[in-house]
Amino acid sequence: MKMDMESKRKNLTILIFAIFFFNLVGQKLCGGTERRRQTEVHVGVILDMDSKQGKIIHSCVSMAISNFYSLHNNYATKLVLHTRDSKGQLLQLVSSALNLLDKVKVEAIIGAQTIMEANFLAELGEKAGIPTISLSEFSPLLSRKYPFLVQSTQDETSQFKGIVALIEAFNWRYVILIYEDSDFGKDILSNIIYSFHQNNINIIYKMTITNPCTDEKIIEELHKLMTFQSTVFIVHVSQGLLAQLVVNAKKIGMMNKGYAWLLTATTMNLLHFVVDTSVIESMQGIIGFKSYIPKSKDLYNLTSTLRRRIYIEDPFMEVMELNANGIWAYDSLWALAEAVERAWVKLPPRNDNKTETGTDNLLDVDKIESSEHGPVLLKEILKSKMMGISGEFQFKNGIRKSSSNAFEIVNVIGKGERRVGVWKESHRERNLLSTNDLEGILWPGGTTSTPKGTRSLMGINGTKLLRVGVPSTRSFKELVSVYYDHQSNETKFTGFCIDVFKAAIELLPYRVPYQFVESTPNHSAITARTYVDFFHNFNHLNYDAIVADTTIMSERSPYVDFTMPYTEIGVGMVVRNENKNMWIFLKPLSLDFWLTTASFFIIIGFIVWIFEHPINQEFQGSPSQQIGTVLWFSFSTLVFAHREKLLSNFSKFIVIVWVFVVLILTSSYTATLTSMMTIQQIQLKPDQNYVGYQFGSLISSQGGITNKLHSKGYKPYNSPEEYAKALSKGSKHGGVSAIIDEIPYIKIFLAKYPGEYSMIQYMPTSNGFGFVHLWFMTCLGQLKNFEKKES
Repeated sequence: MKMDMESKRKNLTILIFAIFFFNLVGQKLCGGTERRRQTEVHVGVILDMDSKQGKIIHSCVSMAISNFYSLHNNYATKLVLHTRDSKGQLLQLVSSALNLLDKVKVEAIIGAQTIMEANFLAELGEKAGIPTISLSEFSPLLSRKYPFLVQSTQDETSQFKGIVALIEAFNWRYVILIYEDSDFGKDILSNIIYSFHQNNINIIYKMTITNPCTDEKIIEELHKLMTFQSTVFIVHVSQGLLAQLVVNAKKIGMMNKGYAWLLTATTMNLLHFVVDTSVIESMQGIIGFKSYIPKSKDLYNLTSTLRRRIYIEDPFMEVMELNANGIWAYDSLWALAEAVERAWVKLPPRNDNKTETGTDNLLDVDKIESSEHGPVLLKEILKSKMMGISGEFQFKNGIRKSSSNAFEIVNVIGKGERRVGVWKESHRERNLLSTNDLEGILWPGGTTSTPKGTRSLMGINGTKLLRVGVPSTRSFKELVSVYYDHQSNETKFTGFCIDVFKAAIELLPYRVPYQFVESTPNHSAITARTYVDFFHNFNHLNYDAIVADTTIMSERSPYVDFTMPYTEIGVGMVVRNENKNMWIFLKPLSLDFWLTTASFFIIIGFIVWIFEHPINQEFQGSPSQQIGTVLWFSFSTLVFAHREKLLSNFSKFIVIVWVFVVLILTSSYTATLTSMMTIQQIQLKPDQNYVGYQFGSLISSQGGITNKLHSKGYKPYNSPEEYAKALSKGSKHGGVSAIIDEIPYIKIFLAKYPGEYSMIQYMPTSNGFGFVHLWFMTCLGQLKNFEKKES
């Protein structure tokens, strides 16, 4: 009996143990199954699937998801991509984004192939509170405006240091900037200009192209560029405009020998998506910067797989190598997958009913719900730090950053491009580059000779030497002087006008060889300095320009062109200063007025004493003290220094009125005395004064100026010495009372005789001095002839 009971107990114990064991095993098995079940996280992808760029990026994104989870199959989360086709239209892009946000409840969106698309997606992402990963060109302003925007492309602002280094390596100092008048790269345009100016590289012209733009308009702008001396063009435009630009440039001969075209990385990265062979043929010899992707086994495997995959999907689309945009998209998906895994551990699951739909896309923006997971996911994305196929992959303030920005320098040759160098940004103040760092470059026109960057300026006769006529004058040698130097056995050209011309030539963005030519004595119009007949016959004098004290006048415009004025504008009048003596301070007032003023000071003091003496102790005392107080009080009001306290209201009223009168009196006296000590005021009365002028100058040819003065008569003079002699005599002794002339001549005269004469009047009736030239008209004529040949 006892044995039966023990047997039953043993069996029961074994049964309980078996049940407990199998239950435990079952729980572990069930638990393991639950952990292996991955949480799906929905991500939207919006691309232009009709474009080559969109197809390549989509393939890279799909391969990124496949490759990532084949290596991380133990992750608790998994990205599920929902692709939408924007068809290259902003309205379709917005509609697709709204559909993904409202129907699919995506946690992030990746896409935006252009800066405008990035702007719209960032706005919607900000509204929904989810990260938006942009694949468009870099824009520093967007990241500051939209915190939820993540820019996965390279920060291209550093490339401009490399472009500057390349330009300096080729000894180019003057360039022409061609850029697109749209949102494409507009944010970094200021960086281009700033980098050039910081390194003394002159942008002599900025050519703006609207998008879209007609071929006729582009050709018109390119013809304008042909009139400039610089042949170096920096291009920063989108893919469509690049094709139009290079094709039309080749058509009019701007892809020939002597020209240099340099594309920014923003433009050069798009070259892979150009499918038209005529565009590539037109780009032969162009160099450009391109985002650098280091060679690796992973890059090789990814490129091989991608080429096979695209060939299966589209046999007619050839992919020679993987573009940087596709690689950045690939790395971005890896970073997003890692960030989702980290974020979902910290967050509760989101229970939403997600439904796929491809038709109901037009939704109200206000219905978008803000995501709870978005801020945490954004934080994890920005904390990403990994080594991707594109290199170091991390973010700072929503912008991808790398410890060493590098760019390839490529040369378009044949059907593609060839790398001729690599530029890496260093922490040095200057990132120098030498031609020894570059391989051989095939320039436009099929030459290996580096373009000089400028073209020679052609003279009026087609010669490469600019003939500059210089008239020899008999007076005012400080402006223009021509003399023969016997020691050097050559003619010398000196003077202010000559110095200004030389300085202007040095500042031009090209080399202009010129030769000064003395005007022959036979040209009496020049030596007489009237210039009237000289301008009429300018075309027959075989000069390209004239450097002299030539005044800009409308009457001369039909015959010649003038540069901008380089002297002060206007006409002035000079008179002789009066002789000064120690009693000049008495002259502003007459004797009667001095006596009257002194009497009033005494009278005012006496009146104040009458009212104040009975009640004010300060006006009491001995007779001598009272007289002293009265005189002190009255004359101290002249400088408002009276300190006696007044008690009578009558005396206060009188003093207030008197102080106001003293204020007016002292102000008038000061102004009159200043005028008398500075210059002599004259009244040009018709019956008393003569006025002198420079013979053959602007004054003699513009009767309107002299007619306004109504003087007794006018006398011509030829030099500063004659001016001084005539003014010293005065009108009463055969001289003149004033000299009227242009400001530059007056300044020379006053510099020779400082302190003796002064300019008392100024009239803005002249346009100043300017150089005379026919080069602009010649260029227009050459351009018209060129257009006729082209047609």
